[in-house]
Amino acid sequence: MPAEFDLIRHYFTHAAPRTVLGVGDDAALIKADNGQLLAVAADMLVAGRHFFKGADAESIGHKALAVNLSDMAAMGATPRWVTLGIALPKADTRWVAAFSRGFMALARKHGLALIGGDTTRGPLNICVQIIGEVPARQALRRDGAKAGDDIWVSGTLGDAALAVAAKTKRIKLKPAELKQAQQRLDWPVPRVALGLALRGVARSAIDVSDGLVADLGHICERSRVAAVVALERLPVSALLRRYLQSPVAHSALLAGGDDYELLFTAAPAKRTAVERAALRARVKVARIGRVILAPAGVCSVVVVDRDGLPLPMKQKGFDHFD
Repeated sequence: MPAEFDLIRHYFTHAAPRTVLGVGDDAALIKADNGQLLAVAADMLVAGRHFFKGADAESIGHKALAVNLSDMAAMGATPRWVTLGIALPKADTRWVAAFSRGFMALARKHGLALIGGDTTRGPLNICVQIIGEVPARQALRRDGAKAGDDIWVSGTLGDAALAVAAKTKRIKLKPAELKQAQQRLDWPVPRVALGLALRGVARSAIDVSDGLVADLGHICERSRVAAVVALERLPVSALLRRYLQSPVAHSALLAGGDDYELLFTAAPAKRTAVERAALRARVKVARIGRVILAPAGVCSVVVVDRDGLPLPMKQKGFDHFD
């Protein structure tokens, strides 16, 4: 059985050309470019909570990094460096090799350097910290939304949550449909290029990790505003549309989470600029609602039907302690 440092040396030591000192010391040394702010985020993935038992190791490696890259996208930051902490039940080199393959393939795609971390024995648990750079005063934040702003979202919503619903027997999908939904759950695409293109265009942004309504609610709370979203404008895949009459699919769309799409607001005068940014990033965006003044100071999110009538909202999004 390989030792801890053998695993690190073989699977997690890679060239880091923009780093002063990388893997192999007590800490990494990095140097940010002048005029740049460092954007720092961390996410933890726990077996049985964030991925199913027996999930493909390569997809776990991909997703562990993708969710952190999505945070960089939401800040309009260029990802630069990443650290990886991982607890393993045993030193299974086949599993680690597959995990490393998924993780490092995505890191190379985004020019990201793995500069350190930790490996220990324990229940399968993965903790990733990512560091990016963003020019001062150009970071996208949650607290910049203004009344009158358009609300936009990238890609489509709900497929990942539909996969979870199918895996937990709350809805039945055909094998080909489950495979399609599972792709969205296991191999999310972080919208880094869109986040960079929205610098100077979007007023606020967040990535959709806990569900559309919950994450839009975070923007509203930080910006002290409210939001109205049109249900019929929400972008859905052909797969989800086939099941939309089901309460489970409806909940997946509004509150399912795991989409890792970008949700953002921008002034109506910026509509053309938003569309151009999406074109440069090669991703579709949809204008789904508007920001309004918070009635009586209540920072609410209201979803309306095609007649403009509010829908009853039972969904509240993903909560780790529910």
